Amino acid sequence: MENRKKVAFYTLGCKLNFSETSTIARNLQDEGFDRVDFEEVADMYVINTCSVTENADKQFKQVVRKAMKLNDKAFVAAVGCYAQLKPEELASVDGVDLVLGATEKFKLADYINDLSKNDFGEVHSCEISEADFYVGSYSIGDRTRAFLKVQDGCDYKCTYCTIPLARGISRSDELENVLKNAKNISEQNIKEIVLTGVNIGDYGKGEFGNKKHEHTFLELVQELDKVEGIERLRISSIEPNLLKNETIEFVSKSRTFVPHFHIPLQSGSNDILKLMKRRYQREVYTERVNKIREVMPHACIGVDVIVGFPGETDEHFLETYHFLNEMNISYLHVFTYSERDNTEAVTMEGVVPADVRAKRSKMLRGLSVKKRRAFYESQLGSNRTVLFESENKEGYIHGFTENYVKVKTPWNPELVNTLQKINLTKIDEDGSVRMDFVTTTV
Repeated sequence: MENRKKVAFYTLGCKLNFSETSTIARNLQDEGFDRVDFEEVADMYVINTCSVTENADKQFKQVVRKAMKLNDKAFVAAVGCYAQLKPEELASVDGVDLVLGATEKFKLADYINDLSKNDFGEVHSCEISEADFYVGSYSIGDRTRAFLKVQDGCDYKCTYCTIPLARGISRSDELENVLKNAKNISEQNIKEIVLTGVNIGDYGKGEFGNKKHEHTFLELVQELDKVEGIERLRISSIEPNLLKNETIEFVSKSRTFVPHFHIPLQSGSNDILKLMKRRYQREVYTERVNKIREVMPHACIGVDVIVGFPGETDEHFLETYHFLNEMNISYLHVFTYSERDNTEAVTMEGVVPADVRAKRSKMLRGLSVKKRRAFYESQLGSNRTVLFESENKEGYIHGFTENYVKVKTPWNPELVNTLQKINLTKIDEDGSVRMDFVTTTV
């Protein structure tokens, strides 16, 4: 047993990456590795990369330096989206020994020999057209909730996005396998599952570029709702054109699906949406939000928005700002547009200066604070159910209600990973909500 090697993981980016990191970790544990925290000395460090923003690229180098400080003789492997897009660039980073692209990352064990350092980073990456098969993933043991991957890749051609280049065509897990994974998760005493993917509303497309949908996203949701042992299911980001009224209505009556939607908008200007090659106009977005509010007035609705896209004038930005200000939404995720190689947007005219992008981002982040505060205030006095997390933050335990209100109460380890009936009482200085217990739920 003393010969077992230690491996540590660091995940950059989205929930989908977390689910895949967890699966790669289980594979390595089956091969005789012991997983340890990234802060510990390990024989190998695996970094799951992201390439959605410029910042994620820079973070990679910082994480490699951190690993080298912990153990300068450790083997360092890079996997994930950035590893697919720019493998040679990652391989050239001092300390990196192995870079695996989209089809290779789940076969990490096959590329490891004696864990001795390489003089130069070794690259194994494919043409992205070869990423036409599906590998199911889910995360357990990392958090109170689990991330369950149901779909990968994207067939959309948004002009700012590198994800199709990094992950390939849209393809999905078989329904039976998703249900099996969900059951496995429920048996680990995990109370909440978050469905994740690149474009989960496109769920149902098979492997090898098969465009036919074997099942719809609605059918997936309906079947998952029947899985015993799961207390909560949460839909992560879903495109407005793929979020159908039938799905919204089903969630409103569902046993396990919670009233929380995260719907990318990207711009409130139809002119900019057209330049982005998004598959809807803002009127569709309004319809979706209104439908959710009609059947679930207390639902939480999050919005992704990009500022500073090429061609975005002051008028276009103000159109977005006013559209969001008037919309009954709960919070924003604001992204400042950054140029990505091999995207159509890089060649577009009307480049927005960096200082203007920063100013617009600041305005929308301010609007998000206002929206979240208004949403939290609207929930005061209501009874909700909270799932408590495991971290002790300055003497408090935090958790989220079913409709994604962040709550806090003095630390009590017995509350970890439990669902509690509570009453929301007041908003604290840090923006979270204080609460009173009503009754304990099972």
